[in-house]
Amino acid sequence: MKKICYPAVRMFNGNISQGDKLMRQFLSVSTRFFSMIVFAALLFAVLPLKPVFSAPHPAEERLKTVSKIEKYLRELKTMKAHFTQTAPNGEKTSGVFYLQRPGKMRFEYDPPIEDFIVADGLFIYFYDAEMENQSSTAIGNSLADFILRENIRLSGDIKILGIEEGMIEEKKTLEVTLTQTADPGAGNLTLIFRKDPMQLVSWVINDAQGLTTTVALWESHSNIHLPDESLFRYRDPKLGNPRYNK
Repeated sequence: MKKICYPAVRMFNGNISQGDKLMRQFLSVSTRFFSMIVFAALLFAVLPLKPVFSAPHPAEERLKTVSKIEKYLRELKTMKAHFTQTAPNGEKTSGVFYLQRPGKMRFEYDPPIEDFIVADGLFIYFYDAEMENQSSTAIGNSLADFILRENIRLSGDIKILGIEEGMIEEKKTLEVTLTQTADPGAGNLTLIFRKDPMQLVSWVINDAQGLTTTVALWESHSNIHLPDESLFRYRDPKLGNPRYNK
Protein backbone atom coordinates (compact mmCIF):
# COMPACT_ATOMS: atom_id res chain seq x y z
CA MET A 1 0.00 0.00 0.00
CA LYS A 2 1.29 3.44 -0.89
CA LYS A 3 1.94 5.60 2.16
CA ILE A 4 2.19 9.37 2.06
CA CYS A 5 5.64 10.62 2.91
CA TYR A 6 5.43 13.35 5.50
CA PRO A 7 7.53 13.79 8.64
CA ALA A 8 4.66 15.15 10.72
CA VAL A 9 4.54 15.24 14.47
CA ARG A 10 2.40 12.40 15.81
CA MET A 11 -1.00 13.67 16.89
CA PHE A 12 -2.00 10.45 18.61
CA ASN A 13 -0.08 7.69 20.33
CA GLY A 14 1.31 4.84 18.28
CA ASN A 15 2.21 4.51 14.63
CA ILE A 16 -0.22 6.22 12.30
CA SER A 17 -0.40 6.27 8.54
CA GLN A 18 1.11 9.16 6.65
CA GLY A 19 -2.24 10.06 5.10
CA ASP A 20 -3.75 10.15 8.57
CA LYS A 21 -0.93 12.39 9.75
CA LEU A 22 -1.60 14.99 7.09
CA MET A 23 -5.32 15.18 7.60
CA ARG A 24 -5.00 15.16 11.38
CA GLN A 25 -2.93 18.31 11.02
CA PHE A 26 -6.22 20.00 10.17
CA LEU A 27 -8.49 18.18 12.58
CA SER A 28 -6.47 17.25 15.65
CA VAL A 29 -6.62 18.80 19.11
CA SER A 30 -2.85 19.25 19.12
CA THR A 31 -1.60 22.67 20.13
CA ARG A 32 0.19 22.85 16.80
CA PHE A 33 -2.49 24.83 14.98
CA PHE A 34 -3.75 22.79 12.02
CA SER A 35 -0.30 21.01 12.15
CA MET A 36 -3.20 19.07 9.16
CA ILE A 37 -7.00 16.43 7.61
CA VAL A 38 -9.92 19.57 7.09
CA PHE A 39 -11.26 20.04 4.72
CA ALA A 40 -8.13 18.87 4.60
CA ALA A 41 -7.34 23.32 0.04
CA LEU A 42 -3.15 24.72 -2.72
CA LEU A 43 -1.57 23.13 -5.58
CA PHE A 44 -3.73 21.25 -8.08
CA ALA A 45 -2.07 18.10 -9.34
CA VAL A 46 -4.28 18.43 -12.39
CA LEU A 47 -4.49 22.23 -12.41
CA PRO A 48 -1.29 23.60 -10.84
CA LEU A 49 -1.92 26.74 -8.85
CA LYS A 50 0.55 29.56 -8.87
CA PRO A 51 -0.97 32.32 -6.73
CA VAL A 52 0.10 35.85 -7.43
CA PHE A 53 -0.26 37.93 -4.29
CA SER A 54 -1.05 41.63 -4.21
CA ALA A 55 -0.74 44.17 -1.45
CA PRO A 56 -2.67 43.54 1.78
CA HIS A 57 -6.38 44.16 1.55
CA PRO A 58 -7.20 47.87 2.17
CA ALA A 59 -8.28 48.47 5.76
CA GLU A 60 -11.51 50.20 4.71
CA GLU A 61 -12.62 47.06 2.83
CA ARG A 62 -11.63 44.61 5.54
CA LEU A 63 -14.94 44.51 7.40
CA LYS A 64 -16.91 44.10 4.17
CA THR A 65 -14.63 41.29 3.02
CA VAL A 66 -14.79 39.45 6.35
CA SER A 67 -18.59 39.64 6.30
CA LYS A 68 -18.66 38.29 2.74
CA ILE A 69 -16.45 35.32 3.66
CA GLU A 70 -18.46 34.56 6.80
CA LYS A 71 -21.72 34.70 4.82
CA TYR A 72 -20.35 32.32 2.18
CA LEU A 73 -19.16 29.79 4.76
CA ARG A 74 -22.42 29.93 6.71
CA GLU A 75 -24.41 29.32 3.53
CA LEU A 76 -22.15 26.45 2.48
CA LYS A 77 -24.29 23.50 3.59
CA THR A 78 -22.93 20.66 1.46
CA MET A 79 -19.96 20.08 -0.81
CA LYS A 80 -18.42 17.28 -2.82
CA ALA A 81 -15.00 17.84 -4.34
CA HIS A 82 -11.91 16.00 -5.42
CA PHE A 83 -8.87 17.02 -3.44
CA THR A 84 -5.14 16.92 -4.07
CA GLN A 85 -2.95 16.96 -0.99
CA THR A 86 0.65 18.15 -1.22
CA ALA A 87 3.09 17.25 1.53
CA PRO A 88 6.05 19.45 2.52
CA ASN A 89 8.32 17.17 0.47
CA GLY A 90 6.15 17.73 -2.63
CA GLU A 91 4.54 14.30 -2.70
CA LYS A 92 0.92 14.38 -3.85
CA THR A 93 -2.06 12.19 -3.03
CA SER A 94 -5.71 12.62 -3.93
CA GLY A 95 -9.21 11.61 -2.96
CA VAL A 96 -12.75 12.88 -2.45
CA PHE A 97 -13.93 15.37 0.18
CA TYR A 98 -17.55 15.43 1.37
CA LEU A 99 -19.06 18.12 3.61
CA GLN A 100 -22.48 18.40 5.19
CA ARG A 101 -22.75 21.29 7.61
CA PRO A 102 -23.18 21.47 10.47
CA GLY A 103 -21.05 18.72 11.90
CA LYS A 104 -20.31 16.23 9.11
CA MET A 105 -17.43 15.66 6.71
CA ARG A 106 -15.44 12.87 5.12
CA PHE A 107 -12.01 12.60 3.52
CA GLU A 108 -11.52 9.43 1.51
CA TYR A 109 -8.29 8.72 -0.35
CA ASP A 110 -8.21 7.17 -3.78
CA PRO A 111 -7.17 3.50 -3.95
CA PRO A 112 -4.89 1.87 -3.06
CA ILE A 113 -4.81 4.08 0.09
CA GLU A 114 -7.51 2.87 2.46
CA ASP A 115 -7.18 5.50 5.22
CA PHE A 116 -10.14 7.81 5.79
CA ILE A 117 -11.47 10.46 8.18
CA VAL A 118 -15.16 10.91 8.97
CA ALA A 119 -17.07 13.32 11.23
CA ASP A 120 -20.56 12.13 12.17
CA GLY A 121 -21.90 15.26 13.87
CA LEU A 122 -20.45 14.44 17.29
CA PHE A 123 -17.04 12.82 16.81
CA ILE A 124 -14.24 12.73 14.25
CA TYR A 125 -12.84 9.28 13.50
CA PHE A 126 -9.42 8.61 11.99
CA TYR A 127 -8.83 5.19 10.43
CA ASP A 128 -5.30 3.89 9.82
CA ALA A 129 -5.61 1.00 7.38
CA GLU A 130 -2.04 -0.21 7.82
CA MET A 131 -2.43 -0.50 11.58
CA GLU A 132 -6.12 -1.47 11.31
CA ASN A 133 -6.69 1.06 14.06
CA GLN A 134 -9.28 3.75 14.72
CA SER A 135 -8.91 6.81 16.94
CA SER A 136 -11.38 9.62 17.58
CA THR A 137 -12.04 12.92 19.29
CA ALA A 138 -15.10 15.12 19.85
CA ILE A 139 -15.63 17.67 17.09
CA GLY A 140 -15.83 20.43 19.69
CA ASN A 141 -12.33 19.54 20.86
CA SER A 142 -10.86 19.89 17.40
CA LEU A 143 -10.22 22.75 15.03
CA ALA A 144 -12.48 21.05 12.51
CA ASP A 145 -15.16 22.69 14.63
CA PHE A 146 -14.30 25.96 12.89
CA ILE A 147 -15.77 24.86 9.56
CA LEU A 148 -18.28 22.37 10.98
CA ARG A 149 -19.90 24.70 13.50
CA GLU A 150 -23.22 26.17 12.47
CA ASN A 151 -22.37 29.82 13.13
CA ILE A 152 -18.99 30.55 11.56
CA ARG A 153 -17.25 33.72 12.74
CA LEU A 154 -13.77 34.95 11.89
CA SER A 155 -13.39 36.36 15.39
CA GLY A 156 -13.45 35.27 19.01
CA ASP A 157 -11.37 32.10 19.25
CA ILE A 158 -10.11 32.72 15.70
CA LYS A 159 -7.87 35.68 14.85
CA ILE A 160 -7.34 37.08 11.35
CA LEU A 161 -3.65 37.65 10.62
CA GLY A 162 -4.19 39.10 7.17
CA ILE A 163 -6.40 39.36 4.10
CA GLU A 164 -4.92 39.62 0.62
CA GLU A 165 -6.07 39.51 -2.96
CA GLY A 166 -4.37 37.26 -5.48
CA MET A 167 -4.73 35.44 -8.78
CA ILE A 168 -5.10 31.74 -9.60
CA GLU A 169 -5.44 30.68 -13.22
CA GLU A 170 -6.15 34.33 -14.13
CA LYS A 171 -9.07 34.47 -11.69
CA LYS A 172 -9.14 36.80 -8.70
CA THR A 173 -8.91 35.25 -5.25
CA LEU A 174 -9.23 36.26 -1.61
CA GLU A 175 -6.78 34.75 0.88
CA VAL A 176 -7.51 35.00 4.59
CA THR A 177 -4.91 33.80 7.08
CA LEU A 178 -6.16 32.66 10.49
CA THR A 179 -4.65 31.56 13.76
CA GLN A 180 -5.86 30.63 17.21
CA THR A 181 -6.44 33.70 19.35
CA ALA A 182 -5.12 31.93 22.45
CA ASP A 183 -2.02 30.46 20.78
CA PRO A 184 -0.92 32.43 17.70
CA GLY A 185 2.56 30.92 17.78
CA ALA A 186 1.21 27.44 17.12
CA GLY A 187 0.80 27.94 13.37
CA ASN A 188 -1.68 29.35 10.89
CA LEU A 189 -4.22 28.42 8.25
CA THR A 190 -4.83 30.27 4.98
CA LEU A 191 -8.22 29.78 3.32
CA ILE A 192 -8.27 30.68 -0.36
CA PHE A 193 -11.48 31.62 -2.14
CA ARG A 194 -12.20 32.36 -5.77
CA LYS A 195 -13.93 35.76 -5.75
CA ASP A 196 -16.52 35.61 -8.53
CA PRO A 197 -18.45 33.58 -7.74
CA MET A 198 -17.21 33.07 -4.19
CA GLN A 199 -15.92 29.52 -3.78
CA LEU A 200 -13.50 27.80 -1.41
CA VAL A 201 -10.77 26.38 -3.64
CA SER A 202 -7.98 25.47 -1.24
CA TRP A 203 -6.29 25.86 2.11
CA VAL A 204 -2.68 26.01 3.25
CA ILE A 205 -1.47 24.95 6.70
CA ASN A 206 1.78 26.22 8.19
CA ASP A 207 2.51 24.41 11.43
CA ALA A 208 4.66 25.42 14.39
CA GLN A 209 7.65 23.64 12.84
CA GLY A 210 7.43 25.72 9.69
CA LEU A 211 6.18 22.82 7.56
CA THR A 212 3.57 23.61 4.91
CA THR A 213 0.81 21.29 3.76
CA THR A 214 -1.59 22.25 0.99
CA VAL A 215 -4.94 20.81 -0.01
CA ALA A 216 -6.59 21.86 -3.27
CA LEU A 217 -10.22 21.26 -4.20
CA TRP A 218 -11.24 20.63 -7.80
CA GLU A 219 -14.40 19.52 -9.60
CA SER A 220 -16.19 21.05 -6.63
CA HIS A 221 -19.98 21.06 -6.27
CA SER A 222 -21.63 23.06 -3.48
CA ASN A 223 -25.05 22.88 -1.84
CA ILE A 224 -25.99 19.67 -3.59
CA HIS A 225 -27.98 16.72 -2.29
CA LEU A 226 -25.79 14.03 -0.77
CA PRO A 227 -28.13 11.03 -0.75
CA ASP A 228 -26.05 8.53 1.19
CA GLU A 229 -26.12 9.29 4.93
CA SER A 230 -23.69 6.42 5.50
CA LEU A 231 -20.98 8.74 4.15
CA PHE A 232 -20.85 10.31 7.59
CA ARG A 233 -20.99 7.19 9.76
CA TYR A 234 -17.93 5.41 11.00
CA ARG A 235 -17.93 1.78 9.90
CA ASP A 236 -15.22 -0.67 10.81
CA PRO A 237 -13.64 -1.58 7.43
CA LYS A 238 -13.08 -5.12 8.68
CA LEU A 239 -16.87 -5.45 8.63
CA GLY A 240 -17.10 -4.32 5.03
CA ASN A 241 -16.79 -0.54 4.89
CA PRO A 242 -17.76 0.64 1.36
CA ARG A 243 -15.47 2.72 -0.86
CA TYR A 244 -17.15 5.98 -1.90
CA ASN A 245 -14.75 7.11 -4.60
CA LYS A 246 -14.01 4.02 -6.65
